[in-house]
Amino acid sequence: MTPTNVPPALADNLQTAADQVLLQVFAPAAVVLNGDGDIVYISGRTGKYLEPAAGKASWNIFAMAREGLRAPLVGALKQAAARSEPVHLHHVEVATPAGVQLVDVSVQAFHEPAVLRGMTMIVFRDRALARTGGRRRKAKGAGAERQVAELRQYQEEVEALREEAWSSREELQSANEELQFTNEELQSTNEELMTSKEEMQSMNEELQTINAELQSKLDDLARAQSDMQNVLNSIEIAILFLDQNLNVRRYTARAETIINLRERDIGRPLSDLNTSLRYPDLLDDARATLRTLAFSEKQILADDGRWFSVRIMPYRRLDNVIDGVVITLVDITAPKKLEAALRQQPNR
Repeated sequence: MTPTNVPPALADNLQTAADQVLLQVFAPAAVVLNGDGDIVYISGRTGKYLEPAAGKASWNIFAMAREGLRAPLVGALKQAAARSEPVHLHHVEVATPAGVQLVDVSVQAFHEPAVLRGMTMIVFRDRALARTGGRRRKAKGAGAERQVAELRQYQEEVEALREEAWSSREELQSANEELQFTNEELQSTNEELMTSKEEMQSMNEELQTINAELQSKLDDLARAQSDMQNVLNSIEIAILFLDQNLNVRRYTARAETIINLRERDIGRPLSDLNTSLRYPDLLDDARATLRTLAFSEKQILADDGRWFSVRIMPYRRLDNVIDGVVITLVDITAPKKLEAALRQQPNR
């Protein structure tokens, strides 16, 4: 209790200083670890149990624990993490600079309060060495306990390794089954691809055959067109082919001397063409023939005095479909002159 005649501020400082002295002198040495085993807080004098490791600075408990303390701490920390009560180690032999020291170690995992959750506290308490035979018996007992603890720890580690190996074996077996299943799927896909490849090759061969046949037919058609063009150009009859819209489709060379036609006139309407024929009803007669399919034939005089027999007939395809008209112009000038001469002669 703080004396009444001491000022409050001074009383707080005295209490704090006294608490620190009591903790340093009378309280046991202890450390607080985080989840990775690193020391985050030190209470009391821990130099007999911990020492900085050589090399790069490390605050890990396993790197700083002195000889004889490291192995027992491994098992105790694992046990404490799975328990709510502290784990106690008795008569642990620790090699200190002054010699072997027996130490009782308590390991407590914190779950409350929230600020300490996940952390672990290790408390060290020295035990006095017994003299003569009693000391030896206690040392031997402590050594035996330590060996038992180490053996238990090793057994736990071996069991953990065995479980990990079994889990790894199951994972490998599962992965092997998945790989085998994937391999079967790949084989099936490969077989399907091979089948598709054979089908594609067969289709390609068929297409090549069809292409060759089409090319042969195109060659035959080109020769037929050439033959027809030569035939039309060799005859002395002017012929004009019109489509269903009465546009120029084809004509013979003879027709150029009667109707003003050039090669660029292919596709032009009949109404746009200039002709030397005195035949103003030519377009109407062509339309009538296309509509009624009736032949039309008239004798028409040209501007140069020649006479032509103009015949208009439907253009019928091989499949019996009407696809325009054909206009033929036959020069009948000579018969007309002969007929006129005969008319002028007196009757005998």
